Amino acid sequence: MGCCTGRCTLIFLCALQLLAALERQVFDFLGYQWAPILANFLHIIIVILGLFGTIQYRPRYIVVYAIWTAVWVTWNIFIICFYLEVGGLSKDSELLTFNISRHQSWWSENGPGCVRKEASMSGIKGLDSHSYVSVIGCALEYRYIEVMHSSFQILIALVGFVYACYVVSVFTEEEDSCLRK
Repeated sequence: MGCCTGRCTLIFLCALQLLAALERQVFDFLGYQWAPILANFLHIIIVILGLFGTIQYRPRYIVVYAIWTAVWVTWNIFIICFYLEVGGLSKDSELLTFNISRHQSWWSENGPGCVRKEASMSGIKGLDSHSYVSVIGCALEYRYIEVMHSSFQILIALVGFVYACYVVSVFTEEEDSCLRK
């Protein structure tokens, strides 16, 4: 097999998906976004399974990966709708944190150009005192950063789905030709 085959391209796409998912996982951990953390974790495992299936010529694993990419696209469409507040969803809800905490996306306070100002609440002292955080001067709103992350994930997943289907068809065609001989 040559270097520019569908198999090599799928290996590259899986590696790219792993890097993108790990980057996203880090920022979701920083923002205590528990639902995306779990989804990213599952995504990483299945992409590794797809990578293994591609390297080891295991079409069943690649089929699992292809099915997962459809689910992954759906999840990322939900994330886009969540941050753009489509269909009654609110980016200020605690849906992504499972109502455990009041955390938001890490990008909401640490986005490009954002200046974070803390003002302590008067009358509350001690180690557990909370402060009011205001963020000004952001070059790009955090919800658009999250939408760009999800859009990139969708793009990679769709291309990965197409190549996964192609590689499965090539593998099964090769198996069929070997059985006929």
